[in-house]
Amino acid sequence: MKHQFFAIRHSLMATVLLCVAAIPALADPKHGIAMYGDPALPPDFVSLPYANPAAPAGGRIIFGESGSFDSLNPFILKGRAPWGQSGLTSETLLGRSYDEPFTLYGLLAESVETDDARTYVEFTLNPAATFSDGSPVTAEDVLWTFETLGTVGHPRYLNSWKKIATAEISGPRSVKFTFNTPDRELPLILGLRPVLQKAQWAGKDFTESTLEAPIGSGPYTVGAYEAGRFISFVKNPNWWGRDLAFNKGRHNLDAVRYEFFGDDGVVFEAFKAGEITSYRETNAAKWAEQYSFPAVMSGAIVKSEIPHSRPSGIDGFVMNTRRAQFADWRVREAMILAFNFEQINTTVTGGTAPRIQSYFSNSVLGMATGTPAQGRELELLQPFAADLIPGVIDGYALPVADSATNRKNIRAAKALLEQAGWVADDSGVLKNAQGQAFAFDILLTNGASEVATIANMYIEALKPLGITATLTTIDSAQMTERTNAYDFDMTHMIRNMSLSPGNEQTFYWGAAGVTEPGSRNLMGMNVPAAEAMIATLLNATSQEDFIAATHALDRILTAGRYVVPFWYAKTSRLAHAKELKYPTTLPIYGDWPGFQPDVWWYEN
Repeated sequence: MKHQFFAIRHSLMATVLLCVAAIPALADPKHGIAMYGDPALPPDFVSLPYANPAAPAGGRIIFGESGSFDSLNPFILKGRAPWGQSGLTSETLLGRSYDEPFTLYGLLAESVETDDARTYVEFTLNPAATFSDGSPVTAEDVLWTFETLGTVGHPRYLNSWKKIATAEISGPRSVKFTFNTPDRELPLILGLRPVLQKAQWAGKDFTESTLEAPIGSGPYTVGAYEAGRFISFVKNPNWWGRDLAFNKGRHNLDAVRYEFFGDDGVVFEAFKAGEITSYRETNAAKWAEQYSFPAVMSGAIVKSEIPHSRPSGIDGFVMNTRRAQFADWRVREAMILAFNFEQINTTVTGGTAPRIQSYFSNSVLGMATGTPAQGRELELLQPFAADLIPGVIDGYALPVADSATNRKNIRAAKALLEQAGWVADDSGVLKNAQGQAFAFDILLTNGASEVATIANMYIEALKPLGITATLTTIDSAQMTERTNAYDFDMTHMIRNMSLSPGNEQTFYWGAAGVTEPGSRNLMGMNVPAAEAMIATLLNATSQEDFIAATHALDRILTAGRYVVPFWYAKTSRLAHAKELKYPTTLPIYGDWPGFQPDVWWYEN
């Protein structure tokens, strides 16, 4: 195989960067890399600050999931792989510390090198790194993986791959990537790419959904499974990385098992019956009222609340603007006005959950709700002012219902719909100038019982406007196919946000996702200002510019009225077997995805 894998054909920027890269680098290999400043932990750190290096090894945890799986390749578009498989069975060049906004430390790579402008990144592999079958992790494995994922893997890998001018083996255990686009986050993004074994896929089609699991170097391998019903991951007794400082106190359990059920309610009943040993509760009212069953009362089940300092993210009904009726922002505002959050929140959660006010609310990255843009935010948005919809610059806040009937907001919604060309006929049916009735479908996954309850209440709330909405539920595999193809009117969307947003924002909101399948741009937004804000935050060299760009992006997303927002929790609620323990020292991200089982352990 050639060590030079590819060259993206020249643009002016590529030429400039290649010339810069030719200048002798003054950078030195480091044990870690941060988005801003230096890593908090020194080269000789003994463990992550929130891990317990004295945690005992052994035991297992059993999770319950609603839905199913039909693939064991989580790195492609086709099929639906089990949640957690990638993080348990494969490793990345660098690993993330969740006690810092965005800092990575050596994992498969023992060091990372880049220059001040971050025009390239070079990783040097740990000589001890091996795959689960005992074969060494090589530089060729890294290059093959990155090229394969970037060209035929899941679309989430494509954006970063396009920004690489050259990829080469630069030493016996080193790989170097030179960039054609300014992007200060790119060295970190590449550090978080999984590394797979090249030899496994010789003569095979990587893009085809399969029940052959990719060979990785992670702490677990795939054990017994039955497609759609259960899967177990078992600790590799020869895991190469168990003695790394980064891994001390991590991956303590001998086995991690997922049981699959058809309904969220059935998952909870299985937990009560002892069939699963951990359950994540998202409903505050249920947490307060429905956890008096015998296992809790006896102490066999423990209720733990894990606080966090991460942004709220967005959780709600997303409108597909590829559909004509949702293309107009006035219609989308009317849909938000018709959603009686206060009444629905009281009914579903007991009224205790705060509403999501913006995509980055509950953090320093959230915009100032309802106030005009000022200072650096305004400066960033001003060049796009003529094309931005009302609310972005002048301020936007979600409506508040004045009563159970939501009359004031319904009147406002009717006025907006009329402005957008939708008027109720003599029978009360809302129609456009062509006589087409306003009707749409809310598409949900089977078993999403709480969201289905919200949807049914919302459907009733839309009737006074003359809108006919229906609810359709399908299995998880069909949902994956349809959302990948954007084949829906409205569906449920969750997007978690970090304290260091970056390249993933393009995958979430970038214009390419309007037509290219498999992106996370479910709403189909195409807003040049949003992409400009993402570019600014990616290349910000100061915290002030980074925060201003994120505030501006938050304004564009929130005032875009793409999502009817639900609520969020400032703490995570985990009920679990008393033998399952977690460290008392918590990171700033609190209960991040992977917190359980990452640093948990089993202790009698």
